[in-house]
Amino acid sequence: MIKYTPVIGLEIHVELATKSKMFCRCSADHFAKVANTQVCPVCVGLPGALPYANRKAIEDTIKLGLVLNCKINYFSKFDRKHYFYPDLVKGFQISQYDIPFCYEGNFQIPNSRLQIKIRRVHLEEDTGKLVHQKKDGRNVTLVDFNRSGVPLVEIVTEPNFRNISDVIDFLKEMQLIIRYLKISSADMEKGSMRLEANISLAKKGETKLPDYKVELKNINSFKFLEKALEAEIFRQNTLFLSGKIILQETRGYDEKTGKTFSQRTKEEAQDYRYFPEPDLPPVKLLNQEIKKLRKYLPELPDEKRSRFRKKYQLTENYIEILIQDYQRSEYFESAVKIGGTYGISSKNIADLLVNQNLDMKYSEPAVLIKYLVQISKSSFVDTTEVIKAVNKIIAENNKAVMDFQKGKVNVIGFLIGQTQKLLKGKGDPNKIRDAIIKAIEK
Repeated sequence: MIKYTPVIGLEIHVELATKSKMFCRCSADHFAKVANTQVCPVCVGLPGALPYANRKAIEDTIKLGLVLNCKINYFSKFDRKHYFYPDLVKGFQISQYDIPFCYEGNFQIPNSRLQIKIRRVHLEEDTGKLVHQKKDGRNVTLVDFNRSGVPLVEIVTEPNFRNISDVIDFLKEMQLIIRYLKISSADMEKGSMRLEANISLAKKGETKLPDYKVELKNINSFKFLEKALEAEIFRQNTLFLSGKIILQETRGYDEKTGKTFSQRTKEEAQDYRYFPEPDLPPVKLLNQEIKKLRKYLPELPDEKRSRFRKKYQLTENYIEILIQDYQRSEYFESAVKIGGTYGISSKNIADLLVNQNLDMKYSEPAVLIKYLVQISKSSFVDTTEVIKAVNKIIAENNKAVMDFQKGKVNVIGFLIGQTQKLLKGKGDPNKIRDAIIKAIEK
């Protein structure tokens, strides 16, 4: 039996969090707003309306390109991409074709040797949104143009992925980087980050890329993408084994059936009739502008992982939990700095944030440290009382104990909290933690 290897490339669309849209002054904050209240002649392409480019959106696109080690085009332009769809009122989308802002980048997935080549990072305008609902007893599709014209950056990778887990790891890191750059919330539920995957199968050991690809569209979560890729790999493998040819097309994924379904034949570049946008001048970038953007790039997630590892000597799971939210990682470091003067260790603070979410209870790090100092000064119960309370809590929470034994270390925060509740706050958290681990590992 011939075995096949998946060949996967990604297209990631990210709505930039600018105040105004890409080519006009309408608000770009369209989520949950009354339909068609944030539009103007430019958004809906009325005759005579002239677009002008959003500088902040261009800068944000270049920041992302720099992080992905892309080359930067100091001379770039916008193009018209023509196609018909109800949410594209103009009949064309202002995008970039042959001279994108960023190109030929590369990115190494953390904790992996896999390097992903980035084909391009370009900037375009978003389309409107189709709204499916019932009206007067009939199923109808309406169009909301509030999203039309919102700046949309697209990251296109080369087809370097050979398994689904690498795809998901890459995308999660991309989402984290985008949030650290503060250029987008990258919230998939709100549609500010949308995924598409191009997938084909190659015979195992074959280096030549397949002569077709199937595009999976309208992916709104990592789990959804994982299921869609699994279903499509299975479908293509089944077709190959039965000797059938796989068509180049765009497909969707139906979660109810667990299968992908055909949407339309996939277009080629010539089908879009690209040509330079006549209403926008080319964009010329200066070297000093790029240097300035590079200079003010923030510390990125993997850099922060490495620093937390060396400086605070935290466990990998603690580090990962802390860096997943930029604000939380900043809170942690502020608390460590203040707590150091009172002899409170970074490990203790990390434990309280990860397992008890005390950063949610105390909005300021200084207030948290004040609480910890007060606790340390109070009279704790002796070790015998702690062990007695721990044994009682463990006996009453068998599921939590089993979860901890399976590797769900976060559950220890729950057990510590329950023990403290039983001891009316008079237990030393470090002694409680040690007693819990010792009791579970008996």
